[in-house]
Amino acid sequence: APAWLRRLCGHLLSERLLRPGGVQAVVWGVLEGTDGGGGAEAAALDWKKCDAVGKILAACPQQCLSLEDYYRQVCPQILDLLHIQDKVAARQFQRVATTTLLTMAREQPQLAERHLLQPLLAPLRRCSEATELTLEDLKAGAVLVPETELGSCVEDVLKVYVVGNDSSSLLLGSLQSVLGVVFSLYSFAKQNVSYLRSPCQDILLWFLEKAEREQSLAVLEGLAGLSSHVPPLHPQCQLCVGSEGGAAVVVEETISDEDEALYQKISSEQCRVESLVELLSHCQKSGLAGDFFIHCLKELTQVAAEDEAAPNPAVEPGGSLLELEQYQARQGRKLLVLQLVAALCEGVSDTVFTDIVQVQEFLAAVLHRACAHPAQGPGAAAEAQTLAMAMGLVAAVLGGAVQLKSSDFVVLKRLVPLLEELSRTYPEPLTQELASDLCIAICTHGACSPGTVGAAADGVLGRKPGMGAQSPAGPPSRAPSPTSPRHRHGSPSAGRERGKEQSACREPGASGASPAPCADSPAPAGLQELLVSAYDPQPPSRAAALRRLASLVTQRDPEALRLQEKLLQVFLENVQHEDPFVYLSAIQGIALLSSEYPERILPVLLAQYECPAQGTEDAMAAVTRMKLGEVLMRVTRALGDMVFQHREPLIRAFLRGARDPDSALRASSLSNLGELCQHLGFQLGSIIQEVTCCVTAIARTDPEAEVRRAAVHVVVVLLRGLSEKATEVLQDVLRDLYRLLKLVVTAERDAATVLHAQLALEELDTAMRRVLFPPQALEKKIVVLP
Repeated sequence: APAWLRRLCGHLLSERLLRPGGVQAVVWGVLEGTDGGGGAEAAALDWKKCDAVGKILAACPQQCLSLEDYYRQVCPQILDLLHIQDKVAARQFQRVATTTLLTMAREQPQLAERHLLQPLLAPLRRCSEATELTLEDLKAGAVLVPETELGSCVEDVLKVYVVGNDSSSLLLGSLQSVLGVVFSLYSFAKQNVSYLRSPCQDILLWFLEKAEREQSLAVLEGLAGLSSHVPPLHPQCQLCVGSEGGAAVVVEETISDEDEALYQKISSEQCRVESLVELLSHCQKSGLAGDFFIHCLKELTQVAAEDEAAPNPAVEPGGSLLELEQYQARQGRKLLVLQLVAALCEGVSDTVFTDIVQVQEFLAAVLHRACAHPAQGPGAAAEAQTLAMAMGLVAAVLGGAVQLKSSDFVVLKRLVPLLEELSRTYPEPLTQELASDLCIAICTHGACSPGTVGAAADGVLGRKPGMGAQSPAGPPSRAPSPTSPRHRHGSPSAGRERGKEQSACREPGASGASPAPCADSPAPAGLQELLVSAYDPQPPSRAAALRRLASLVTQRDPEALRLQEKLLQVFLENVQHEDPFVYLSAIQGIALLSSEYPERILPVLLAQYECPAQGTEDAMAAVTRMKLGEVLMRVTRALGDMVFQHREPLIRAFLRGARDPDSALRASSLSNLGELCQHLGFQLGSIIQEVTCCVTAIARTDPEAEVRRAAVHVVVVLLRGLSEKATEVLQDVLRDLYRLLKLVVTAERDAATVLHAQLALEELDTAMRRVLFPPQALEKKIVVLP
């Protein structure tokens, strides 16, 4: 077109643009005839056209006297473009509005914030804690932000920020001011059925992804309630369910009951932590969840240090009210950090770390806490276990769990000062030794790896001792030993260590078990070293040695089978250990050994099960007997049909266990008895009378609900295992069992026991229906007449 025509058209469009409704009219006129269809080329042309219109709207016309006046007139109309109801044109108008807003934000950030972003976010800011509200003048229950306005605001934020996808500092800063309200809305929608949950989640995830890592961590800390970086929802505001699936903000009613107010506060904090963990579960690939987990661990150490340094005004006399409030605030912060760490461990701990740097930072946080606060007091066992886990993780990384490069060792060397401090100051000698050995392994890039490092790595990885990853700069790692050569010859405690090893036959182990075999045993060196490691004070090393011994039994190693009695003694003594990894490894070893030699091993196990070792407490003896019951059931499953010849001693042992004073042991014995009867099937014979009398007596008279529940469960398992054979095998006792189950259903007060009885009646009903009403089968017979 000629220049004069272009100037005239531009002048006419500008005049129309500045009138009321002019923006929508101009956009309608320019985009008329484009509906977004026609394939990829037409869609690209449509997008370019919308982009061009947006840039035209962002430019101030020449005839406009003031840029401020132009923004004041045009910006409200631009925001109205986001609310076009026409479904065909809505997408194009949203593109134009988003492009115009982002262009204005880049070219005139102050004016765009004043005339676009603030009106856009006004409903969210109205109920934010950072906004000065005259809520005292409002009545309780008054609507502060209606449902339609709040839902429209969230959708507009999603269109502009997430769909527009411009991560400028202006947009991120403006959005951060309302993230607390968006998070409260997300947490509320998560508890209720609302369409706002998905857009709120997308807004939060977009910000956490686009912002700098430090800014994202600060925002997460604010959302968790640990800082004031993010203004939360006003404490006098409350979200309520809307009539159209959304939410509205109302003025909260004052709760006069202190208990109810405390309950509401605790529930809201719990819901906030759960929502934050669920949000972080979507940020694991980016590494943000791992960084925030490490940040919480560092915060926990800092809070503990402040708590120890500051006096307790509630205990010390003369404390002011201000000091008491500060102390309560510190305690509340400490509880919140503990709650966050626990929730993160449960929710996102399986894949929380994405690289070696995060692993190093996590280990540094744990080691720093151990250096600053050695394991003392009532929580010493948990602190020591956490430290052992962290050091085992270092050993696992060095032992081949991760393929390390030279740059990775540079990262791991940051742990050396903390490990050196642990080796000097930690009160536990074995931890000092392992810390010193880890320093050596890190500094030599794994070329020199003492035995304690390999043992710890084997324990964490569940690897066979002696099968560690071969270092590229040295020979293959050997089987772990209880003490490293350096400490046996070069440390002041060398004599004591050698004395411990040589007198292992006479001194008890760390867990109260019997001693390890003597060094002058006729066993080979490798097997002897495993037997000694089976009494190592460190649970990972001990469990690894037990699993290796069980593997030798499976492989039918001649030397291991020759020492089967000694292996059985080692396994039985480790069954009494309190660590689950240790006693489960011992249970597995006993089960494997018993399945190989049932005639020799089963009598010993039955004797131990019926008569616990003398000198042990009743509770400890009951726990040990339950572990042995698990061993007997594993042997029963492994023997299969061959269990018939051991039927009577097994049933006799479980029947005696069902009469034990300890209720947990009685329930365990009954459970084992039911499974054994299920395996025996037709081979029960006359023993079924004894089983039935025992189960009936316990179900009627036992004072503990869990024991009565186990007795009824025996009937359920028996009927379910026999199925159609129940009427044949149980024909003499079927009526007694039926009467027992009916009695339990009508008279029992425990709901779980009644449920078990109902299940047993259903199994019995199904079996009887199969017998009384067999399925009809059509048969074709051919008869030859004479």
